[in-house]
Amino acid sequence: MRVVETEEEYKGDGRACYAVRMDLKHCVLESDCVKKDKISPQECLRRAHELLPDECVRFKTLLTNCKRSLLDNRRRFRGRIE
Repeated sequence: MRVVETEEEYKGDGRACYAVRMDLKHCVLESDCVKKDKISPQECLRRAHELLPDECVRFKTLLTNCKRSLLDNRRRFRGRIE
């Protein structure tokens, strides 16, 4: 898992779920699926349960839940999950 060093790096470009998206990106790029097996990151994400470590699968689930929370009207007043 990568370490966020500054507030600007945490907020990133201001898009929703930025921190989780970057964690997933770094996890997939550092996985054996991409490095050793030479499979594209997109294909690794498609077959996540087969090819990626559990940590990356958890990041993928977190990103999905974060995006889903943006569309959930019940959470409008509570704020988004990050």
